[in-house]
Amino acid sequence: MNESEFNQLADTALTKIETASDDCGVDCNRSGNLLEIEFDNGSKIIINRHDINQEIWLAAKSGGYHYAWQQDAWRSQRDDSELYARLTELFDAQGEEISW
Repeated sequence: MNESEFNQLADTALTKIETASDDCGVDCNRSGNLLEIEFDNGSKIIINRHDINQEIWLAAKSGGYHYAWQQDAWRSQRDDSELYARLTELFDAQGEEISW
């Protein structure tokens, strides 16, 4: 995948996450390629686009994950989880329901 393709896919993902977070009422702030999602209890999820590795990086209390575009989805290099499924689990753990 070339840089332009990666940028388009990653930006689409970040926008989708930002919109879904806002729609469920969670505080979400975007600064360029970085999303910071903050829950009522102060817990945060940080998501950013890592251009050099062509990955989306996610950091949460439960750990960090790197997602690369594989088989038409963002998949973790660590456990093969899918980005939106992992985010759904993380939101559930905070008592929040997110819809894609």
